[in-house]
Amino acid sequence: MKLDRFDRHLLNLVQADAGQTSELLAQQVALSPSAVQRRLRRLKDEGVIARQTAVLEPRKVGRPTFFIVSLEIERDRPELLASLRAWLAAEPHVQQAFYVTGEADFILVVTAPDTETYDELMSRLAVENPNVRKFTTNVALGVVKRGLSIPVPLDED
Repeated sequence: MKLDRFDRHLLNLVQADAGQTSELLAQQVALSPSAVQRRLRRLKDEGVIARQTAVLEPRKVGRPTFFIVSLEIERDRPELLASLRAWLAAEPHVQQAFYVTGEADFILVVTAPDTETYDELMSRLAVENPNVRKFTTNVALGVVKRGLSIPVPLDED
């Protein structure tokens, strides 16, 4: 899909705050509100905008702790990888899961209200996924930046 400057500007704006009205977005990109709505609908229909979510304050909903997990597996067999990927995707405590190169096979971002809940989750992971060889946990002491925005240059490269 070809993105023009208006599309790119809109993508940056809705990544910052998807709750902005069409009128407010229109003022920022110099288009009419109806043109903004049409463009956003097309960007959703074409899969450029995968979904819209709300960013919550973890402490206010009882999830103050973040764990960064390096996960190593025993074997790269496709069926075992598929099973682990499905387990990770279905687990609500796992915010993000990346299949990576390097010493670890997966890097996970996990959130839990406390270390006991995290420990129970990781025990379940090991029991329900025998292909997991080991994992290493880093506890986030503070959050410097948290987000999923992808910088979209206004001009095509």
